[in-house]
Amino acid sequence: MYDMILKGGTCATLAGIVKTDVAIKDGKIAEIGDIDPSKAEQVMDVTGLHVLPGVIDSQVHFREPGLEHKEDLATGTAGAALGGVTAVFEMPNTKPSTITAKDMADKCRRAKNRVWTDIAFFIGAAAENAENLHILEREQGVSGVKIFMGSSTGSLLVKDDATLASVLSNGTRRVAVHCEDEDRLEERFALVKDGAPVRMHAVWRDEQTAFLATQRILRIAKGVKRRIHVLHVTTAEEMELLPQYKDIATVEVTPQHLTLNDEAYETLGTKAQMNPPIRAQRHVDALWNAINQGVVDCIGSDHAPHTLEEKAAEYPKSPSGMTGVQTLVPIMLNHVNNGKLTLERFVDLTSAGPCRIYNVAAKGRIAKGYDADFTIVDMKAERTITDNWIASRCGWTPYDGMKVKGWPISTIVRGNVVMHDDQLIGDPVGEAVRFAECL
Repeated sequence: MYDMILKGGTCATLAGIVKTDVAIKDGKIAEIGDIDPSKAEQVMDVTGLHVLPGVIDSQVHFREPGLEHKEDLATGTAGAALGGVTAVFEMPNTKPSTITAKDMADKCRRAKNRVWTDIAFFIGAAAENAENLHILEREQGVSGVKIFMGSSTGSLLVKDDATLASVLSNGTRRVAVHCEDEDRLEERFALVKDGAPVRMHAVWRDEQTAFLATQRILRIAKGVKRRIHVLHVTTAEEMELLPQYKDIATVEVTPQHLTLNDEAYETLGTKAQMNPPIRAQRHVDALWNAINQGVVDCIGSDHAPHTLEEKAAEYPKSPSGMTGVQTLVPIMLNHVNNGKLTLERFVDLTSAGPCRIYNVAAKGRIAKGYDADFTIVDMKAERTITDNWIASRCGWTPYDGMKVKGWPISTIVRGNVVMHDDQLIGDPVGEAVRFAECL
């Protein structure tokens, strides 16, 4: 007997997008094909729906510990599950920063019995832990190492070449990098420091700020022979450079940089403020071209919530960041329905891609023996995204009022239905994501 059969859906399998059934047993995919419904304790009728491999959001900031007034692991993963996401990788810029084995153990302890999706955590790179990163990167629950070349505080800011080379020389797993040149940010801060319209955010943190940092990290990584993952790429110039380094570098873009342009500053104000910035349409077009050319390897939301009160501060005192984990799937499915990318490419960017980049064990595809993680969507459903739908503690989205076509109907994590029809189901069942290099 199987535990559950997903019956009658259109499934994104390795053989293509085909109408087929999927059987689940003990949290794993047990069979794909025409399956007798009497062989399961539970049958979910998914006729008319698409059954996709579980979406993985490989860049979220859930703010715990230290900043729980914005978000915590429970509310963040609740939003993920409601948005059709089955696993998340959480960033280290909490308070305290996640830079030691003790910090990592504390986050794993906090996640136990509280997270709705599977989860892993990045260890932050810093001058004081560089020599130990080869050990820290293999701790349980670690998705990899994260470098902030700009836009961070304290020891998490790694801006000089010597420390960057030291970090990249210690360890073997792929390193995720936020690429903004801190020296240029400091030089250009005079443009906004005495107050400015928020649209100046993209002028202060201009294209060169991103390009110079990306150019530097690619050169250093090549020199020490270390694989890197360049996060939230935003510029046409970077997308011209990155194809020359596909042997060592993978590439992420975000839904907001694919969806919003600099006109958003006029309508959203500081809600459109994030790092790297929302930019002009020519950069948006370049990101889409990079997706079509195969330069982009995955999509992450860079979910980084702040309260409305914090966002209401006068720029540049207002913090950078916006919610995104709950809206990643509907925003990108809307792009699929608008012909900007195929459903197959969506699956590659949100499931298979993160698994290739980080060497995730037994996730990211609908295949026998893999974890029974599914994002079940209605490609024809037309909904309006609203602030009221957002589970994040901060309670807002830059897409409030946006009509989309394509919506997550059910979220299944290792055979457990955690969301159905916009409602969380049961209790949190999330566990640590496993990685092939650390089994």
